[in-house]
Amino acid sequence: MPTHHLPAPLARFIRIITWLENSLLIGLLALMVGLAGTQILFRNLLDLSLLEADQLLRMLVLWVALLGAVAASRDRKHISVDVLSRFLPARLHAAVRAFTDAFTIGVCLVLAWQSVLFIQGERATAEKAFGAVPVWVTELILPTAFALIALRYALHLRHDLRQCCGREECQ
Repeated sequence: MPTHHLPAPLARFIRIITWLENSLLIGLLALMVGLAGTQILFRNLLDLSLLEADQLLRMLVLWVALLGAVAASRDRKHISVDVLSRFLPARLHAAVRAFTDAFTIGVCLVLAWQSVLFIQGERATAEKAFGAVPVWVTELILPTAFALIALRYALHLRHDLRQCCGREECQ
């Protein structure tokens, strides 16, 4: 996401968040691949299984998927249907994007809030995901990811509104 049009402190914050997202995504993906490969080798060659590796892998899939969604929202690389946008003038296209950005923000904030409520319910149980890690800790990615996606779209919305009003050049 271009940060040149943002105030310096906000641009710095976005760059730090981007670096953290990328680092965490790369690290978790490497861990997931390594753990899955090790689990396969141990099962096929040694007839052994790593204790609770399957539960950890399920949690890693959730985290990698949601972090990938956050990363995709950064540069609008998500799945979208834009049949008409190719034919619209630049300012009108920016207005349509602004509308969809606002809608996306609303959906993500509702999902983040519902995730918080879900996690509060999970905290009431003593269920463990793997080892001593409670299930609710592994689910913290849900509200975090949806809040980050909402933040990304709020920045996109700001940019699109500036383009609609002619304060920034349309791309």
